[in-house]
Amino acid sequence: MQSFRTEIENPVVERDILELERKIRLFHEGKIDEEKFRSLRLARGVYGQRQLGVQMIRIKLPYGKVTSEQLHRIANVSDEYSRGRLHITTRQDIQIHHVSLDRTPELWAELEKDDITLREACGNAVRNVTASETAGIDPNEPFDVTPYAHATFQFFLRNPICQDMGRKFKISFSSTDEDTALSYMHDLGFIAKTRVENGKEIKGFKVLLAGGLGSQPRHADVMYEFLEADKIIPTIEGVLRIFDRHGERAKRAKARLKFLVKDLGLEAFLALVEEEKKALAYHTYPIDTSDFEQEITFEEIEAPQVSIDNREEFELWKKTNVLPQKQEGLFAIGIKVHLGDFFTKEARELADLIKKYAANELRFTLRQNILIRHVREELLPFFYTELKRLGFTQIGYNSTLDITACPGTDTCNLGISSSTGIAAELERVLQIEYPQYVNNKDITIKISGCMNACGQHNIAHIGFQGMTVKSGSLVAPALQVLLGGGVVGNGQGRFADKLVKIPSKRGPEALRLLLNDFEENRQASEDFLVYYDRKEKTYFYDLLKHLSDTTNLTEDDFVDWGHDQKYVKAIGIGECAGVIIDLVATLLFESEEKIANAEETLQEKKWADSIYHSYTSFINTAKALLTSEQKKTNTQSVIVKNFDEHFVNNNLINLSGSFSELVYQIKENEPTEAFAKNYLEQAKEFYHQVDAYRVKEVSHA
Repeated sequence: MQSFRTEIENPVVERDILELERKIRLFHEGKIDEEKFRSLRLARGVYGQRQLGVQMIRIKLPYGKVTSEQLHRIANVSDEYSRGRLHITTRQDIQIHHVSLDRTPELWAELEKDDITLREACGNAVRNVTASETAGIDPNEPFDVTPYAHATFQFFLRNPICQDMGRKFKISFSSTDEDTALSYMHDLGFIAKTRVENGKEIKGFKVLLAGGLGSQPRHADVMYEFLEADKIIPTIEGVLRIFDRHGERAKRAKARLKFLVKDLGLEAFLALVEEEKKALAYHTYPIDTSDFEQEITFEEIEAPQVSIDNREEFELWKKTNVLPQKQEGLFAIGIKVHLGDFFTKEARELADLIKKYAANELRFTLRQNILIRHVREELLPFFYTELKRLGFTQIGYNSTLDITACPGTDTCNLGISSSTGIAAELERVLQIEYPQYVNNKDITIKISGCMNACGQHNIAHIGFQGMTVKSGSLVAPALQVLLGGGVVGNGQGRFADKLVKIPSKRGPEALRLLLNDFEENRQASEDFLVYYDRKEKTYFYDLLKHLSDTTNLTEDDFVDWGHDQKYVKAIGIGECAGVIIDLVATLLFESEEKIANAEETLQEKKWADSIYHSYTSFINTAKALLTSEQKKTNTQSVIVKNFDEHFVNNNLINLSGSFSELVYQIKENEPTEAFAKNYLEQAKEFYHQVDAYRVKEVSHA
């Protein structure tokens, strides 16, 4: 593998990319453990996929926003390093598949030329910050949440407090009480609110804490009914610090924030966050919104005149796919992207359209679609004809016909059955047999290929989860049917009930039974959730139970949707969590790196960052010694406790006091220059003492 020149102007970004290239080289040379290398590449958006020898690249696009220049750059990268296909995720990212590991540094360098990052798109970090795609244009919003989402993204990118957490951390911003960014299922969710104090309107947020999906979904707690906007950054930092210190690290299934808050209790968790305030660099953090309040401008106003051949079709498209903005005379156009997949040729033409006629902005949505913003009313016919030529005028944006599905067994290691295959078939059934649902916004259908819920199946009105069923010695692809999930609003949501497991090939029949029963038995103006609650779970179990019979399977049942070969269950190692098998030498090496980072940030006068790097050096150094003695290290707080118990109390490591007193100075002191310098020197001294002890022990072994 040969070195390359990044030609990146930002020295921090350049160093990051060169470090990835160096670590790839060390990995190939056998100098970095495979599990440890996985952690590093995940934090750089490089994710192993089901096919051997290639990677999935996740591009981190805060709140889904891209410009024409950025979309062109992404398309060029996909053509050069992959196969020209782009995939929109349910977190408003873009994924590119089938990329060679060795080429990922240069791919990243190319993206950064238009300010696009891979950093922390995967791994145990703050993932992409999502937001309502209509933020800034929604007629019902109290204010635009975009600058607050952007500030959150910027503040925590490469922030030392969230680089080595036990698990991923997800944040969302909803524009209105409709909660379209799904606050109740996030680690931290924010809903825009205002209140009046002394005749002045104050911007703030309702804050939801510790929600999550997966096999054990948890509804978020209300952390604050109203938190002033200038306190959201310190609040997020406080939560992250406590999660980093007390969160589970050994057991992947218990490592999310939702489990920590459940175990500690909300009150005790909030008390720990409150105690952490003294250590924060900022107690308030005003967010500059001026860049997001500038007048909307267009490169070209007039577009070529067009004639609409089918006026009825055009009007239906406007009804289902066009949204009025709060800015008078402007509209947003929703593009229904089948399963979130589109190609670079269309991407480039779309990029040219928004550059000339739509204020140079579009957003990828949480339902794997595209929203073009700032289109003048008189340009709607022109956009319709151009989008139709690109295949982008399929009606039913954000409707029942707009099914969400993860990649499943197409590329994901954890996929059990094909989510994209069944999604395509269900959309076909809906289009042909249930055209009346083309503009129905009340019923959502979501599909995941496994229990991890990347397709958000357990918050759908009708959800499907990939599974398997046995018939004798044979295994067939299956679907768990779930009903009754959905967004209630204002931070309230519902998780779907698991009903019955059926062979995948019976998924369309299950959908038919449900929709037919809904149409026949709903009461006047009754929506699906009210109808479901009235009928109750047992009724629907009885309705679908016969589909679960596996005594009468045919050969077709053993072939999954979208495949022509007999189904084989093949599940690889999942990388979403990036849980690592830590080696003692690697941990000590990391401690050296943390000390170097602390010295560097100290020189840059970033006192709080330097202090946190020193803190993580203390933790890694102690963990190395505990690991060598096979002692428990599942949380940072346990590491501190056990180090005292096994090494300090037994006089194996001599400190002036306890290790906990030494380490927890971080929460007892304000982040000043003096404390940062002293704490760093103590971290160095501790490292040298532990390293000397380790060398002595190894030599006597």
